[in-house]
Amino acid sequence: MPRSRLLTSDDWPEAELRAAVLAGELVAVGPCWASPAEPQTPSLRAEAAAWVLRDPRLIASTLTAAWVWGATSRPPSPLDACVPPQVRVHVGADVRLREIRITDEDTVRLGLLRVTVPARTAVDLLRTPGGLGTSAADSASSAAGVFGTAEATAVHGLLASGAATRSEVLERLSGLGTVPMVRQAERRLRALRVAP
Repeated sequence: MPRSRLLTSDDWPEAELRAAVLAGELVAVGPCWASPAEPQTPSLRAEAAAWVLRDPRLIASTLTAAWVWGATSRPPSPLDACVPPQVRVHVGADVRLREIRITDEDTVRLGLLRVTVPARTAVDLLRTPGGLGTSAADSASSAAGVFGTAEATAVHGLLASGAATRSEVLERLSGLGTVPMVRQAERRLRALRVAP
């Protein structure tokens, strides 16, 4: 069995892990730690998220998926996950769970974790209810599931990195028909200043 590239508080006490960060021997990767020489790839970030999202039925979504794809520098707290409506699962306070309609084409498996594909991630973020906040309360509104700076930054990151293209996202939005928040999502996408 291959050894994990990550260390967790299951391996060492958290105080020692944080001391190793201060000494430059480790870097944080979401809720885990790794060698500074370890490339910060989607598979490494997915492995870190899987340490919290332990149930294999959970799918990393929205801001957590954006972090896995490298569109944001830090994962949200709590981590975002989703399940299909027919699945019942118990999660702790470190996971924000939503029930959504999702297909196998909307996800990809990275190691032990299923993650929404970048275009689906962008669509889900763009369809987040609410308006774009710019105040100090914006971070609190993001925690409440309201479209804010964190969501806009994540979508921008997905598009700017090439993980998703504007045309892919528009095509997915068009395919949703009259589902709530589609027109708002299209306006938000147009407002983002990213090359097509």
